[in-house]
Amino acid sequence: MPRVALVVDDSMLIRYAVCRFLEERGFQVESATNGLEALQILQRVRPDLIVTDMRMPKMSGNELIDALKSNPETASIPLIIVAGRASGFDETEKRATFSIYKDIDLQSQLEKALDAVTGRGRAAGR
Repeated sequence: MPRVALVVDDSMLIRYAVCRFLEERGFQVESATNGLEALQILQRVRPDLIVTDMRMPKMSGNELIDALKSNPETASIPLIIVAGRASGFDETEKRATFSIYKDIDLQSQLEKALDAVTGRGRAAGR
């Protein structure tokens, strides 16, 4: 059974890049353009991984993470934050398993993040 990932980003370009990256690594991918859409998807799908942007319309990544963490069914799903450096994203954000910047070599950062959340060695030192 394939692992499932949920990608939440209002940028079609980033969403596409992250979805393709995960699909190439065997994930079945669901995507949403904001936190509200993501919560709707979570009513029918229980992903093994969630990748979210922080700045989105309707419901921000921060509000989405609050909602995920307050629900026992979704609180333990590994979370990767993909944020723009100018987003005002706080690097001290501790609720995510891994955080990366979308404006610096997205592919190699996603590789590190995926290794970290799936526990595949190389990213142990981060």
